[in-house]
Amino acid sequence: MTGSAASHVLPVLPVGIPWVLAAVLALLDGRRRWVGLLAAGGLAASLASLFWLASVVLREGPVSTVAGGWPENVGISLRADALGAAFALVSVGVILASLLYELALGVRWRAFPALVLLVAAGLTGLFLTGDVFNFYVFFEISMTASFILTGYREADYQVRGAFVFAVVNLLGSVVFLIGIAALYSITGSLDMRIIAQRTDVLEPVSVIAVATLIFAAFFLKLGLFPFHFWLPAVYVGSHPPVAAILSGALANIGGYGLLRFGAGIMPRELELGSTAVLVLGSASIIIYGALQAISRRDTSEVMAYSAIGQAGYVILALGVAGPVGYAAAVVYSVVNSLNNGIVFLAAGLRGPLVGGAFAVGAFSIAGVPPAAGFVAKIAVFKAAIAEGPLLASLALVALVFVGGALSFLYSFQVYQRRFMRPGDGGKPGPRAARLLVAALAALVVLLGIWPEPLVSLGEAAAAVLAGGSG
Repeated sequence: MTGSAASHVLPVLPVGIPWVLAAVLALLDGRRRWVGLLAAGGLAASLASLFWLASVVLREGPVSTVAGGWPENVGISLRADALGAAFALVSVGVILASLLYELALGVRWRAFPALVLLVAAGLTGLFLTGDVFNFYVFFEISMTASFILTGYREADYQVRGAFVFAVVNLLGSVVFLIGIAALYSITGSLDMRIIAQRTDVLEPVSVIAVATLIFAAFFLKLGLFPFHFWLPAVYVGSHPPVAAILSGALANIGGYGLLRFGAGIMPRELELGSTAVLVLGSASIIIYGALQAISRRDTSEVMAYSAIGQAGYVILALGVAGPVGYAAAVVYSVVNSLNNGIVFLAAGLRGPLVGGAFAVGAFSIAGVPPAAGFVAKIAVFKAAIAEGPLLASLALVALVFVGGALSFLYSFQVYQRRFMRPGDGGKPGPRAARLLVAALAALVVLLGIWPEPLVSLGEAAAAVLAGGSG
């Protein structure tokens, strides 16, 4: 296979591998260890293909193909660029870590490995598609599989959480579908590149109405204030690997969607609403993130409100806009996914090694060096200083600093309750699970010490957005 032919096949592999494997494993009993290992092997192959794809994209630029050899506007159009590759890499990585964690504990539900693969297939398809309708299809695939996962282990509170998740996200799906239909009505196309070109010359009023619908759907998915109400109800009591998937992978739909549709397709409308975006981000960081987290005692509830607050930083960077702001939003999204994966997985275990890993995740959330969260916070600092008037920039810098300090406070409270009180923790948990969490923490430290690959990926993604959706 020639290099050119290989590059056109590459976008299909990260989507196709988990998709085909999920269809096969759905017929098998996922409680058998070899079934789970096969699913983990498929995710590892998907992750490896994403690394290959990212290297090609960063070296040669975006790669486009139509799956199955169908015509351009008929088949599943895939268009991989730096933005999609960044989100796909971190999401599949967190999903793989969560599956390995559950394998170490012992899978108790036959459908679990297949559902995890479906989430991965839906997310990678969503991040790599160049078509807004296919975006919606992959969106629904990942959401449906995630809805079933929220009821894993079938406790009463998990069933209630699954119901809330289903209702809220069904609402988000309907709003998003209406927005897509309206977008097609005013542009006459489903191709993201063509839509970006046409929205730029259309009457602002019609585009603003469409943008409002689409942005609201992603705000809901991200759990941003005032759409945050559902998130604690779903996260509280969730099985640790499920919570890690929801917060470290599925939540990326919101950040990615706002970047792709806002900065990439409708940047004018995003700029018009930048003040509102900054206000919502600020409220999410301080009021409905940090302060609510400090007032809670249940670990999963604290981490749920923390997720709301950390999403606020992504929105803050997005509201600042410009290449520096977009790069900061990407960097923060990647680091936030890893942080959430660490703290939710670590919360289900005990022991000094896990406590150390949780501390790394907590330091990263607070932006304390040498964790990668420090790099992410610095990126937001740079965005705040580089764009806008001096007074507004200083206010944003102060907000980031105060939010980080409050994050450190509630994270320390959780650490104290969870890992510093003898006799309340039970068994440490499987050694493999503890080593896995420690490996994630080591990765976060490595990215903090050597941030160049992460920063370069963020800058490349921002360059894609500056060019209009890749």
